[in-house]
Amino acid sequence: MVYKTKLRAKVVADIFPQFSLGTNLVQFVKEFKYLGHMITDNLTDYADIQREVHNLFVRTNILRRRFYKCSMAVKCVLFKTYCICLYNAALWSMYNKGSLRKLSSCYNKCVKLFFGFKRIDSLSGVLVETGMPSFNTLMHNSHIIFSKCWNTCSLHNNIVSHLAAFNCI
Repeated sequence: MVYKTKLRAKVVADIFPQFSLGTNLVQFVKEFKYLGHMITDNLTDYADIQREVHNLFVRTNILRRRFYKCSMAVKCVLFKTYCICLYNAALWSMYNKGSLRKLSSCYNKCVKLFFGFKRIDSLSGVLVETGMPSFNTLMHNSHIIFSKCWNTCSLHNNIVSHLAAFNCI
């Protein structure tokens, strides 16, 4: 993927020659999915956040159709298991507040919809009654979990020790 520069003065060319691997031509794309994460040529996370909004609505509607008669305890386990899976949210760093607000709004709508609350019901009351975390709590927890995993990762320790050996940190 060829990434666009943010500084227009540093653009060398807008069109690049076709690359080939053996006899296969490599296709230029504006975005692609890698390990479930959308990577775009402008290095923003907007497409990945949009993908997550879409997936959250889809998962919620599927669960709602199939399990609408279940008890609140069963619905809580189902929603936490299938709808609150923002595993790649900790990787988001280049986005505008509006795109994250869309995901937050989507999450709030899905919680109310799945548990059978009205649109005008208080979100705080809904979260307390269902025991679901708020969107901000989900985002905070994803960053904390990612940081803990990264800090204990052997790859991270190897990188840090190599940088220290070269006096880079």
